[in-house]
Amino acid sequence: MPPETRLPQAVGDLMAVEREGAVEVAWTVRGRRMDNSRITEPGFARLYRIDDAGTGEPRAAMRRDDRIVGYTELATFRLQDLGGDRITYVDRRGLVYGRRYTYVATTTDAQGRTSAPSARVSITYIAPPEPPQALRGEPGDRAARLGWQPPAKLVDGTAIGDPLVYDVLRATDPVAEPSVIGRTAPGTTAYEDRGVENDRTYYYAVRAIRMAGAASAAGAASERVAVTPMKTTPPAPVRDVTAVPSRGEVRLSWRPSPEPDVATYIVYRAAGGGAPMRVGTVRPPTTTFVDRNVPPGTYRYTVTAQDASARANESGPSNEVSVTVP
Repeated sequence: MPPETRLPQAVGDLMAVEREGAVEVAWTVRGRRMDNSRITEPGFARLYRIDDAGTGEPRAAMRRDDRIVGYTELATFRLQDLGGDRITYVDRRGLVYGRRYTYVATTTDAQGRTSAPSARVSITYIAPPEPPQALRGEPGDRAARLGWQPPAKLVDGTAIGDPLVYDVLRATDPVAEPSVIGRTAPGTTAYEDRGVENDRTYYYAVRAIRMAGAASAAGAASERVAVTPMKTTPPAPVRDVTAVPSRGEVRLSWRPSPEPDVATYIVYRAAGGGAPMRVGTVRPPTTTFVDRNVPPGTYRYTVTAQDASARANESGPSNEVSVTVP
């Protein structure tokens, strides 16, 4: 009996998506042979392509020696140079709108033994939309609200006749590559990003996705917009303020606001029918204050709570207490 030829396992997760004037093809190289033994000396991975008008089944992927018959080899990758088992290839070679492109990948070990072809992956290359227009962002409490205008046309100048969905992208740095955080329903041009941190700036962009039957095409991303979520709800008011006057001063105390992010209590004093004036502050957990050097007369006191947010939201006034300083 001749010795068994132990071929590498075939690629099982080949995928292709259209992105911004190209087709992105990705797959995982299996580091084992058909008998599940490990490949200790990596060789090469190869990617092949064929294109047609999109009618009928794409050409079958049949291997002859270590090549795929009738397919064009796009790229060869030395596996020992990859630093991992995941390969991503961006195909921009001679793409034509309306053509169907079919991809196949193989794996070859260091002894020249080539795996069976992967399952074919086909994609019809269609014109993507232009970037969305007039992206705007509004901050909310742990949220960013986005809105935009749809693209005017496709990149080839033709009108948009297919439904559009939108990918929302976000980065935490103005120069970092943003990642997709969500996708809208068809025709929706608004999105709310919830659960983000207050007082931290996020950078958003949006790209339109054209859906044409089984084909789809992602356009280029819009210009970025910066949004800094912030707390807009003030703390609950202080309660049960009491005041005890004595010569030249007034001692105040109160029940604290129940909110955990209160940073300051602000004390206000009003003389006669005048407007309240800020006379002092204290930091939690202190809930007392002594207003000193107060001239004789009748005064009204209130206390508010202010949170630690960048907006410094201030609660409404507490109950008002009136005292007469001798």
